[in-house]
Amino acid sequence: MIRINLLAVERPAAKKRVVALQTGQKLTICCSLILALAGAFIGWRYLSMSRDSARLDGAIAAAQQETARLHSMIQQVQQFEQRRAQLQQRVVLIEQLRKGQSGPVHMLDQISRSLPPMLWLTDLKQTGDAVVIDGRSSTLTGLSDFVGNLEASGYFKRSVEIVSTTTESLPQPPGELIKFTIKAEFQVPGTAKPASQAAAVPANGH
Repeated sequence: MIRINLLAVERPAAKKRVVALQTGQKLTICCSLILALAGAFIGWRYLSMSRDSARLDGAIAAAQQETARLHSMIQQVQQFEQRRAQLQQRVVLIEQLRKGQSGPVHMLDQISRSLPPMLWLTDLKQTGDAVVIDGRSSTLTGLSDFVGNLEASGYFKRSVEIVSTTTESLPQPPGELIKFTIKAEFQVPGTAKPASQAAAVPANGH
């Protein structure tokens, strides 16, 4: 009886199958590890980016709040500056009105005090600080005294100018009147020394 051993023939094929299975398992395990590592990396990057995004969102929100606060402060400062400018304009206007009111009063008062006897005024014109005065005097001495009194008052700059003088005859009683026009420049009190003080300086010096 003849026996054929088939096991010897099948062994090499079985070995090949086992090797192929082991290689496939290794590849599967490697691919699984690679996928797991890739998934873990992607998850870590996602979490990291999410944290960075949340931190940036918080910083942006804080910056927007700070911007809104600064904008409100800027608006308040601008309103304060506008209010301060308005108040300054009012103060300047009040001072101008006060000066404009007190200036003519002082000027007329000083002119009235400077009038000597037998001299009277017929016209007074003011253009800015310039004052033109027309009047009559019975003597040249009265006109000279009037000019000197104006200069000594401290309210008019030196020297007061006598623009013109003319003589008018009086029929009754017989006599003459001197018609004059003088020009003076009004100044704020205290900006110039009175003539009496100015005249005292050379006397003391001598």
